[in-house]
Amino acid sequence: MSAIHPTAIVDPGAELDSNVSVGPYSLIGPHVKIGAGTTVGPHVVIEGHTTIGCDNRIFQFTSLGAIPQDKKYAGEPCELVIGDRNTIREFCSFNIGSPGDAGVTRLGDDNWIMAYVHLAHDCQVGNHTIFANNATLAGHVHVGDWAILGGFTGVHQFVRIGAHCMTAISSVLLADLPPFVMCQGQPASARSMNYEGLRRRGFSPERLAGVKAMHKALYREDLTLQAARERIAELDKSEPQRTPDVQMMLSFLDQVSAQRGIVR
Repeated sequence: MSAIHPTAIVDPGAELDSNVSVGPYSLIGPHVKIGAGTTVGPHVVIEGHTTIGCDNRIFQFTSLGAIPQDKKYAGEPCELVIGDRNTIREFCSFNIGSPGDAGVTRLGDDNWIMAYVHLAHDCQVGNHTIFANNATLAGHVHVGDWAILGGFTGVHQFVRIGAHCMTAISSVLLADLPPFVMCQGQPASARSMNYEGLRRRGFSPERLAGVKAMHKALYREDLTLQAARERIAELDKSEPQRTPDVQMMLSFLDQVSAQRGIVR
């Protein structure tokens, strides 16, 4: 049997693995599914069409699966999907998706989400990210793997954040942040690349040299975005180890809209 506190209210339609624990005064709705090993703290509300994977730890006063903060929403059965081994701290709020997008808000695996983080409707967050306290994503934001958002970071709707990025405290992102970039400011400006984070993740000297060359093309040579993209496309020809990183950067730049641009 699941370890459900007697004061918790779990709808009979909810699907909880036998190894799930639910703390005092928590509320779990009829369309919720929770995988093995997940612990739900006290005073947590999980509602809507919400699917939560295995071995997550959800702390007290968190709200998961509420309807989007979108005036156009009219009760459509959109979803929130959370992967495995995530830590979700106090007072976080993750909304379901909206019919104006894919209809799904998604958090991947192995993420470390600190207190008061908000994921608005249709956000897509990858794996191994860290969101510090009060990081806030507006609707339709995409965040790549291993990204780190500093406390009080605010992200405008539809902005994309590339893999291995890092933002400083109180950064405001109004444009796309390419992979590997560290930024700071209101609005945010690029400061460097996340070299120390890449070293910790096992990037070889050859790969780091490729990241430095991409930074130079994007930010140090006064090139247009198209010219920088063409320069970056040449980088992996002499060093095959750079190919995955170069291709990831090129794919990201190919999706940048003319209206939004990138953080400069």
